[in-house]
Amino acid sequence: MEKLTIFREYDIRGIYNQDLTRDNVVKIGFLLGKELKKRGGKTLGVGYDARVHSPIIFNWLCSGIGASGITTYNLGQIPTPVGYFALYADFDGLSLDGSIMITGSHNPPQYNGFKITLLKQPFFGEDIYKLEQDFYSLQTPKVKTETPQKLNILEKYIDFLSQEFQHLKGLNIPINLDCGNGIAAVGIAEILKRLELNFEGLYLNPDGTFPNHHPDPSEEKNLEDLKKLVAKRGGIGFAFDGDGDRLALIKGDKVYKGDELAIIFAQKIPNPIIIGEVKCSLNMFESINKIGQAIMYKTGHSNLKIKLKETNAHLAFEVSGHIFFNDRYFGFDDATYAALRVLELIKEDGLEFDKILQTLPKLYSTDEIKIPTTEERKFQIIQELKETLKNPPKDFPEIIEIIDIDGLRVIFEDGWGLIRASNTTPVLVTRFEAKTNLAKETYQNALLGLLKKD
Repeated sequence: MEKLTIFREYDIRGIYNQDLTRDNVVKIGFLLGKELKKRGGKTLGVGYDARVHSPIIFNWLCSGIGASGITTYNLGQIPTPVGYFALYADFDGLSLDGSIMITGSHNPPQYNGFKITLLKQPFFGEDIYKLEQDFYSLQTPKVKTETPQKLNILEKYIDFLSQEFQHLKGLNIPINLDCGNGIAAVGIAEILKRLELNFEGLYLNPDGTFPNHHPDPSEEKNLEDLKKLVAKRGGIGFAFDGDGDRLALIKGDKVYKGDELAIIFAQKIPNPIIIGEVKCSLNMFESINKIGQAIMYKTGHSNLKIKLKETNAHLAFEVSGHIFFNDRYFGFDDATYAALRVLELIKEDGLEFDKILQTLPKLYSTDEIKIPTTEERKFQIIQELKETLKNPPKDFPEIIEIIDIDGLRVIFEDGWGLIRASNTTPVLVTRFEAKTNLAKETYQNALLGLLKKD
């Protein structure tokens, strides 16, 4: 069998009916069921996003899981965080030992995949690569069609958050949403209605063809319609990705990155312990260290969830908008919950909730710059660059420190540059930041110049 590229660092993801065929999905379901059973689990909830082929993949996956002897439950069409939430809910004495979300997240419409949690732990990295090895040696198991029992986890989730945020009633600012025809609206819109808040939404109806724009709020072009709505109505804007685990926040013409939100939220927590990925700004780490502890860690939602539990930190953040609350919540990335916490800040401080950002030093930074390469070469390039930096060219800027927990974050006198291999696509991801624009460009040209010599 030709080797597939669906087995990624954080999840399993590929193209429907090309990579994710019936036989392949059945085998994956069977292996995941066997793995859960080996860990002592018996029950597995499966939910799915708004993609047109998600219900078909759901049936294939559940038949494979059923063949393993695990009891499967249907969580319905829900955002990914609701699937995580299901592991903390009680269904009249029944609790789930694991959950699988069928989702292509922010990928193009033909993609789909699986985000997997077993016994409240993300299933990723070496777990997925071991499953990949077993996949190729497994014959497609014989299955019988079963109809999993439906569990209405969405209603429990809406009830829970509506109750948790009752104090938001009476907040009188315009709230603007753009769900990009992803699945997030089934949660956030109903919660805002119950809280009797003043909101207007764009593209709230789930439609897996994404007819209006791509549901990826980390791309500025996908925020244009929401910016217009905020300009018209005022107040605040929230944009969600396709499966509802990433958030973009807009006020006026400003789009807040995840590390900026980290700085804001940290001010409200006594002695905060906050985790930021390697792409986060120097301002985030320095400002949080003045009032608590900032921890730098690897990029990736699975990595950050593990580190959050390990350190018992309050929150974790990715620049791209994955926000993890261990403070008053369960430690997984949930854009709806994060949006409600932002509204809580506004209820307390008004639209000046972000004033701390105005006191920070001015820094000049790039967005992520992605450099195409190959799956085979991307990690080799990072290792070769690490060796080169041990004895850099004579005209290379002075290196203060190299942090290598995830790629190479090179610290210079007036800033830093990051080069890391993406764990999900065949690219190198780079970002640069410095106290002056000239320094930023100097560091960028120096580090990227070493790559061009490769």
